[in-house]
Amino acid sequence: MKKLMLVAVMAFGSMTVFAQEAEASIEEVATEELATQEDFSEVAVTELPEAVTAAVSKNYPTATINKAYVNEASQYKLEVSLEDGTSGTLYADAEGNWIEL
Repeated sequence: MKKLMLVAVMAFGSMTVFAQEAEASIEEVATEELATQEDFSEVAVTELPEAVTAAVSKNYPTATINKAYVNEASQYKLEVSLEDGTSGTLYADAEGNWIEL
């Protein structure tokens, strides 16, 4: 009976350690995501490269660019809204190619 209790305590202890490691890795990913988002600085929509505005017009003809941001790698974060009221965020490089961040 003592061995059974010892095994149960050890199993519970090991589950707790794995749960703490998982929480730490989730926090690291969230911190990296936040750092990536903060690397963008706002620019005027009129300052966007023609390739970026052309890509939005071609792929999202009913979209309006509300805000634009750029980072050091010349990647653009675009906050857009559609005529139907939906909104979202798009990412493009300076040549108008869509990217995932």
